[in-house]
Amino acid sequence: MKLSLISKLSLGVASIIMLGFFSYQLALLIEYAELTYNSVIIGFGSIVLFTPFFFIVVVEFVRKARYKFQSIDDTLSAINKSNALVEFDERGNIISCNEIFCEVTGYTEEELVGQHHKIFMPPDTDERDYDQFWYELRKGKIKFGEFRRMNKKGEEFWIYGNYNPITNPYGEVYRILKIASDITAKKEIEFEVAKKNGYLEHAAKILRHDMHSGINTYIPRGLSSLKRRLTQDNIKDLKIESPLKMIQEGLIHTQKVYKGVKEFTNLVKKDTQLDKQEVDIKEILNSYLDSTSYRKQVIIEDLRVLKVNEALFCTAVDNLIRNGLKYNDSSTKYVRIYLEDKNTIAIEDNGRGMTQEEFLLLSQPYERREGQQEKGTGLGLNICISILKEHGYDITAEKLELGTKLRIKLK
Repeated sequence: MKLSLISKLSLGVASIIMLGFFSYQLALLIEYAELTYNSVIIGFGSIVLFTPFFFIVVVEFVRKARYKFQSIDDTLSAINKSNALVEFDERGNIISCNEIFCEVTGYTEEELVGQHHKIFMPPDTDERDYDQFWYELRKGKIKFGEFRRMNKKGEEFWIYGNYNPITNPYGEVYRILKIASDITAKKEIEFEVAKKNGYLEHAAKILRHDMHSGINTYIPRGLSSLKRRLTQDNIKDLKIESPLKMIQEGLIHTQKVYKGVKEFTNLVKKDTQLDKQEVDIKEILNSYLDSTSYRKQVIIEDLRVLKVNEALFCTAVDNLIRNGLKYNDSSTKYVRIYLEDKNTIAIEDNGRGMTQEEFLLLSQPYERREGQQEKGTGLGLNICISILKEHGYDITAEKLELGTKLRIKLK
C-alpha cells in the first residue's frame, strides 16, 4: 500500500524518535547511562513526541485499507448484480448462489445449496471428461469458456463461465467461485445463422451447377438453333425480329447477372479468396451496362486499370447506378462515373441527395428514409458495400446541391 509524502515523512520521524528512545533505554539497561529524573523526562517526552507522527501514519493506513476493502466490496457487488454467481466446495457441492444464477437455472437457492454441480449436466455428458474437469479444478487450474447446461425443467441453456479455484494459505483449493453469463440467446442466433448458411450453401451449389447448364448451355443452344432455322423472310413475316433481339439481350444480361451471383455465392465457402484480375474499369462497366435499359443515362469517363473481380465489382457499381436513377425526381436523370483523383472513383447523380449519415442508415437491411415512397429493403446497398470491402475499398457519400456523390476509395 502506497503512502503519501506526508505519511512517509511522519513515519521516518516516528522511526527516528523510537530508535532514539530504544537506544537510550538499552544504554540504561546495560548501565552505560545512569537512571535519573532527566532520563524519565526524556523517555516520556519521546513517547509524547512519537505519538502524533505515528498517528498520522495509522490514520492514512486505516483510511486506505478501508477504501481498498470498500472497493473490493463494490466490485463484487457490481459483479453480483450483472452475472450469475455460484460457489462450490472442492468436490463440486453448491455452497451459495445469487438470484441471477437461480433465474438462469430455474431453481431456488434452497433447492440448490448442498446439491452437486452434476444436476446441471446434459444426459450425454462424458463421465471421464467431467471427472477430469473437476480434478483439474481441485488442482487449481482455472476453467473458462462456453458450456452447455440443463435447467430445472430439463431444457438446454448455454453460459459463458469462469471457474476460479480459491486456495487457503497452504495452497490447497477449498472452494471454487463460478462467474457466468447467460448466452443462450446468442447461441440460438449462432445456430440459426449456421442453419441459414447451410441452406445458402446448398442454394449456391444448385446455382453454380444446376442453373449453370440452363443459362449457359441449353438456352444459348436453343436460341442458336432457332435462329438457324429461321430465315430473314420468316422473321419479317412473323414479326419476331424485336422479340428475338430482346431474348438475345436478355440472355446476355442474365448470363452477366448469373456470373455475378455465382461469384458472390463462392464467398460463402470458408477461407475463399476473391478471384481478381487486372481490367480496365471503364471497359468492363460499359460491357456490363450495354444490355441494360438505362445505359444511355450513365456517363462513364476514363477511369483506370484495377485488379478486381469483374462480375462482383460490376454488380456493386450497377447497384449504385440503379439507386441513383431510382431515387431521382429529375426529368433528365443521369449518373456520371469519373476519376476524382488517382485513388478515388466518383459516382455522381442528380437525384434527391443523400448525406453520409443517411447512407450509413440506408445501408442497413430493411431501413428506409422517412417519407420514402419507393419500396426497398436496403439489402442491395448492404451487399454492394460488402463487395467493395472484400476488394479492400471504402465508400462514402456526400450530399450535393443537386444529387449525391459517392466516393469509392481505392486505397
